[in-house]
This record gives sequence, C-alpha cells and structure tokens, in this order.
Amino acid sequence: MKIILPLAVIAFILGISLGLTYFDVDKNNGNNKGLNASQMNYPAGGNFTLHEGDKSVSLSDYDGKIRFIFFGYTSCPDICPTSLAFVSSSLKQLTPKELAQVKVFFISVDPDRDNVEKLHDYTKYFHPNIVGVTGTKSEIDEVVKKYGAAYRKVKSDSAMGYLVDHSASIYVVGKNGKVVDMLPHGLPVEAITKTIRQLL
Repeated sequence: MKIILPLAVIAFILGISLGLTYFDVDKNNGNNKGLNASQMNYPAGGNFTLHEGDKSVSLSDYDGKIRFIFFGYTSCPDICPTSLAFVSSSLKQLTPKELAQVKVFFISVDPDRDNVEKLHDYTKYFHPNIVGVTGTKSEIDEVVKKYGAAYRKVKSDSAMGYLVDHSASIYVVGKNGKVVDMLPHGLPVEAITKTIRQLL
C-alpha cells in the first residue's frame, strides 16, 4: 500500500491559514515554565490494552520506557501526518541506546477504516518505533477517557464521507507509568528531543 504523505503535510500548512478544527484539550502543557510534573493538571492516564492486528498490545508491555501516546487516524489530512513526522524526526536524533528506551503509540480512533494493513503501513512509514493500535469503540473510548482526550466524527462532502476531529496533543508517559508531560501540536523537533532526553 502506498501512502503519499507529502501532500498531507502541504495540506496541514495550508490548513493553518484556513483554521482547521481539532480538539486541544490540554490547556496545561509542557511549555508551562516553572512548574514541575506534580503541579500540572495532567490526566490520570493508566494502562490499556488495544490491538495491533490479531495481537494485543498493552502500555505496560513497555514499562521502564518513555512512551508517547497520540490519538488520530490514517485518513487525517493534516494534524496526524505532521505530528508523526515531527516525532519521527526527533527519534532519528536519538542514539541507538536512547532510542531503545522510547516507544510511540498511535491510537486510531477510526477503527472502521483503519484495518491492520493500513495501520501498519502508515506507522512504519514514519518510524519502526511507532506502533499503530486500535480496538472496538468501547475499548477506544475507555482509553480516551483515561487520558482526557476527545474525538468525534464530522460529516464531510469529500470522497471519504467523514472526518474525525480529535485531540492533537501527544501524551508523554514516563518510566513510572504516569503522564508526565503533554506536548502541544506543532512543538519543534528539538523540543521533542529535549523532552525525551530529560526523561531518560
């Protein structure tokens, strides 16, 4: 399956000026200066189990690592490909030893369209350390609630039939399994890399 992503990135750039809609539920994010993790209003988060094809994948499978969690979908025209491109570029700046301590979860909130092959090809296009997982609507909703995220289907006149508005933040789970940061959409690659290294 071929995925033409440069057009999606271009669409994102154009989308800034057009005011594309997405949820941004993280009013308190990692850019708040002078506050430590205990002072931030981060969501409770917690373990979850979703599916990578016919294999179950849990957050706790990667205890002891830094974990990024991003909610999105493969048909997303702007937010998802841009965020994943930034994260991918950051991962490529890490040493092999550092990289071995980081895992990225891309949780699809569009299970009706994101089948096993599509999710796998999409995430691996960006980086091998990014795993695409999804589940039933109830399973997804449970994880969304834990992380204080949001998503909703929006009717569209496009060939896709509908779009999905969704939270655009990246949730950072530390080695202790707690949410320790929330990275806003569009955070520069260097800042993402700095966040990872501070937590290792």
